[in-house]
Formats: sequence, C-alpha cells, structure tokens
Amino acid sequence: MTKKIIPALIALSCLLSATYCVADQTITAGKVNEAPVIDGIDNDQLWQNAAPLVTRDSLADMDIYLKAVYTDKEIFFLVRFPDPDESRTHKSWQWDAKRNLYDLGKDREDTFIFKWNMEAVPVDLSIYADNNYTADIWYWKANRTDPSGYADDKSHIFNSIASRNATRVTSRTGKTRYLSRLEDNGLGAYKSRIQTVHKDDIMPRYENRQPTASRADVRARGIWKDGWWTIELARALDTGFEDDIQFSPSKSFEFGVSRYEIAGREPDLKSSQPLHGAGDVGEVLTLIFQ
Repeated sequence: MTKKIIPALIALSCLLSATYCVADQTITAGKVNEAPVIDGIDNDQLWQNAAPLVTRDSLADMDIYLKAVYTDKEIFFLVRFPDPDESRTHKSWQWDAKRNLYDLGKDREDTFIFKWNMEAVPVDLSIYADNNYTADIWYWKANRTDPSGYADDKSHIFNSIASRNATRVTSRTGKTRYLSRLEDNGLGAYKSRIQTVHKDDIMPRYENRQPTASRADVRARGIWKDGWWTIELARALDTGFEDDIQFSPSKSFEFGVSRYEIAGREPDLKSSQPLHGAGDVGEVLTLIFQ
C-alpha cells in the first residue's frame, strides 16, 4: 500500500494539464517452448532470460518492472513493483455498535491494471484524453480475484456520450467526457455478501468463485514478499471473444499499466489507499513479438 499522497497528487495535476506526460517504450515478448507456472513466483528460468521493461507510474510515484513471453497459444506477463505492505482486504464489513449494523470499511486491496488499445490507430488511453477509444482491461485484485487465480476482464468505453453509470470527467483541453467501465460476459471471480447478523467486528464483504466465459480469460496470481509484489498473468493469444484484444505475433499492440484502479474518482484521503480509484495509465507502451 502506497501512502505518498503529496507527490502522487502533483503527478495527477500533471496528467490533468495540457501536457501529456508520457514517453514511448517497447516491450518484447520472446518465444518460449514451455509456459511458466502462474504462481506469483518468478523463479522460472524463462523469466530470467526475458529482457525487462521499466515504466513509470507517476501517479503512484513508482517504477514498474514488466517482462513478457509467449508460446504458440498463450502470452504471459511478469509484473513487479514495490509496496511497503500487503493489502489483501477490500471494503470489509465493519460493525457499528451504535447503529447496530455493518458498514463498509475504508480498507482497499492492492491492484494492478493492464489497459489495451482496441482501436485500429494509436490513441491516448488516459481518462483525460480528448479522443474516443475502447480499451480491454485486465484488472488484478489482491482480494477479489487473486484467490481464484484470475484477473478480472473488463472494457473501458471513453467518449462524449453520457450513458448509465458512466463517470463524467474533464479532458485536458476542458471537454466533457464520459468513462463507462463494462464487465465482459460471464461471471466474475467474486461476488458480494450481505452481512446483517453480528458475528465478528470485521467481516469480509466478498467471497471468491470460479469465473466463467470471457471474464475467465486472464489467469493471474500475485505474491507479496519483502516489500514487493510479483504478479504473473497468462492469456490465450486469441480468446474468440469480441470484447477482448486478440494478439498476433505479426503485429504490435499499444497499452498502458496502472498501479491503482482506473475509475475516474477523486482521491479519498480517508481510505487506506487514497489513490484507489484515481489511477490512470502513464507512459505509452508497445508490445511486439520476437
């Protein structure tokens, strides 16, 4: 959990300014004969041989280390980033004795997001962009998806059209824009549980389950150790679902990453992770295949 709020908010002002604070970088996925074990441990020899890419998440005020490999059928990513402590709970039910009920806590889980450009041309994938776009989102959540061994699979629709549940944001040049965060088809790796009868002062809000259909595309597992998160992800090159980015080794793919949930919300200083929900992609990254 990162609590360097002041430099992070300064970075947020950079994102909101007319200057797009990014630098183009390329990550190369090398071909391997065997798939890595998706267990959050980077001891597979193939990871030792893969060249790393270091990208900066200015909002989170940290460097993120990425590696990629692929087989004939799947692509794999290794993610590492520093975090002083492990946050494995999310919006826990906390007992309010005065009101005799459970209320949502301010605890927030650790997260990591891949955001893939689904357009035919390069675009600004920020939530403060002036252009429209559709993006494929891989959303790893330490509490809600990791216990099931997955990352959530969603989409961002960003345009000038107001729609139900869309978040209104202002672009860098002052235009009104709307961010819609849509779930892919299928059941997610978690569901909410309602707690009404007092059992303990703190109770989990979510229970884990096996995801289905397109929401089961991305396998993932994260391990926190010695002040670092290590996350491994795996996905089929071609899932067969229209709501997913489809990879071809003959092409390149534009994307960005974020340490925090990308929801278009303001920082919540009362939360255990004030920047949760205020995330955004930073540097423009390009995936190519070797």
